[in-house]
Amino acid sequence: MMSQALSRRESLRLAAAGVSAVSLSQWLPNLALHAAEAPKRKHKSCILLWMDGGPSQTDTFDPKPNAPAEFRGPFKTISTSVPGLQIGEGYTKLAQHMKHACVIRGMSTTEAAEHWRGRIYMHTGYRPNFAGLSYPTMGSIVSHHRSTDSGLPNFVVTGKTMLSFPHINGAGFLHPRHTGLLVRDPSKGVDNATSPHADAELTDRLALVDQLAANFQRTAPWQSVAAQRAAYNGAVELVRSSKSQVFDLSKESAATHDRYGKHEFGQGCLMARRLVEAGVPFVEVYLSDWDTHDQKRGESVRDVLLPVSDQAMTALITDLKDRGLLDDTLIVWMGEFGRTPKTHGNPSLRNHYDKAWSTVLFGGGAPGGAIIGKTDDKAAEVIEHPVSGPDFIATVLTLLGIDPTKDLHAGSRPVRITATGANPIAKVVGRG
Repeated sequence: MMSQALSRRESLRLAAAGVSAVSLSQWLPNLALHAAEAPKRKHKSCILLWMDGGPSQTDTFDPKPNAPAEFRGPFKTISTSVPGLQIGEGYTKLAQHMKHACVIRGMSTTEAAEHWRGRIYMHTGYRPNFAGLSYPTMGSIVSHHRSTDSGLPNFVVTGKTMLSFPHINGAGFLHPRHTGLLVRDPSKGVDNATSPHADAELTDRLALVDQLAANFQRTAPWQSVAAQRAAYNGAVELVRSSKSQVFDLSKESAATHDRYGKHEFGQGCLMARRLVEAGVPFVEVYLSDWDTHDQKRGESVRDVLLPVSDQAMTALITDLKDRGLLDDTLIVWMGEFGRTPKTHGNPSLRNHYDKAWSTVLFGGGAPGGAIIGKTDDKAAEVIEHPVSGPDFIATVLTLLGIDPTKDLHAGSRPVRITATGANPIAKVVGRG
């Protein structure tokens, strides 16, 4: 895939110009790699809650209480605040807020062989193709359409993926400034955001870096050089601005931390609420280890992942609703695919499955208390309203006010935002 960093040759030429010699600490270059130009909130925001590894649809939002035991799995089915809408018992708290949810039970996609392929497909709407373009993720697309000068990044990613995957925040063929700012540990805020130097010394160092970079850019007018310089400037502006305090979760009360949960996902959701409230248009929060192939992971779903996500999502929805932000903030719950309907020798064990699975939308203009699509009595096939990966991404972007049929540009080459043939779900976007 296309790299967002400088090439080795470009890096060597920058080093020859003396840029790297000035940046003696790791603080500035590390921060600059993840810096983005800042936006101002103008339209709807999106919080993508990424369930990394692929959660089981029957254990969560498409239970089959009348199926044979090997299809039902270990969880009971519970009623919700919406008559006729039932979900898995692991989401007891969330069940009371399903009036804000639009459950899409008709996901039918084509990338379940490997997690990284599914991640790329369900982030971009395009299958990975290393001989072709590197496509931008939803967060980068939103960043491209929401770029302003508010001093905050357009796109932030928090949490850790189950496996090493450097492109979760990738801008693809878009300008590198649309790469998401990575916040690995939300409880610690932005990595390397404190300079080891006094203000006066730091100012002198930064001025020298910018002077050298400007001189080098005149002799090497490459996009990557300009992007690197912009990244430095954006990083410095963010860290030296009072707006960086939006990443500081210590500003929240102990009671708030307790409501969200003192775990990485809960703190990530709390940071997401702070960020969208401050005007950041797209935040992605990761919850890893839904890959239930073995006994240990199956137990983790029951004992950790369901309780943790139930607590944090309930707090997030409640907070946004109480603050008058839920109508303008789209929350997306999803993974890269679902799990096989039939378990394999143990009620917790399920493999990758892309033929019939679920995603959920909360707020943001999506119809509350709705069910879109239907699977058969074992959650093995979609029998009503199948939804492809590109269809789903087109739906999300449409709700955010972005036309998914428009073109972006990879250099001079026009590229549709979503793959040809993608259609937003009419009943979700108000067209059916």
